[in-house]
This record gives sequence, C-alpha cells and structure tokens, in this order.
Amino acid sequence: MFSGFTRRLKNYRDYSRSVSELREMDDRMLADIGVMRGDIRRAVQQGR
Repeated sequence: MFSGFTRRLKNYRDYSRSVSELREMDDRMLADIGVMRGDIRRAVQQGR
C-alpha cells in the first residue's frame, strides 16, 4: 500500500515537471517537437 502511494506521488511529480518544462517553451519550440500548446497535458500523459 505504501509503495503504491510513493509510486503515484513520483509519477505525479514527473508529470508536473514535464508539463512545466513544456509550458516554458515558446510555440516555435513546441512545433519543432510536434506539440501544440493546448495539447501539452495530453502529450505528457501519452508519453509523446
């Protein structure tokens, strides 16, 4: 039970960090990696 919680917490932190990093990019940089600003969360969730 405790290991499941720590795993979920780590996954959430990784997700949040990735979203933050992508949000800091400008639209041109996002286009270079094939992500539109409105699709950042979905791209991170799908592992793009």
